[in-house]
Amino acid sequence: MAFTVPITVRGYELDINGHVNQAVYLQYAEHARWELMKAAGIPGEKMIGSGIGPVVLEQTLKYQRELHLGDEVTVSCEFVWGEGKAFRMHQEIRKLDGTVSATVDVVAGIMDLAARKLIADPAAALRDVAEFPEALAL
Repeated sequence: MAFTVPITVRGYELDINGHVNQAVYLQYAEHARWELMKAAGIPGEKMIGSGIGPVVLEQTLKYQRELHLGDEVTVSCEFVWGEGKAFRMHQEIRKLDGTVSATVDVVAGIMDLAARKLIADPAAALRDVAEFPEALAL
């Protein structure tokens, strides 16, 4: 089951057309990713203190339904592990009635902050620092 976080659309997030500005969807997605990391027991300062940091390599955002002022949504985040230096995350921004407003598919990695290079096994790196690795599907 995917991790979710609730968000209510705020007035300053709207564009001239009265719906959520396109860039805000990415902010919602990033907020959910950081909340998931906290739920896994890896808040940002712990990750940085461990000498690693997440990097987004690619994002694909598909808009499906408008969001307006006051709309309440849940933003999901689910890790999908494979082999190699990169992994994937799938995210959905859903209205409370279940309507999908947008999907975000992310390709990411974990960077060794000293070497400034991607870590060969990102799953192992996160498993080593997570208090609750199961939250990350590890």
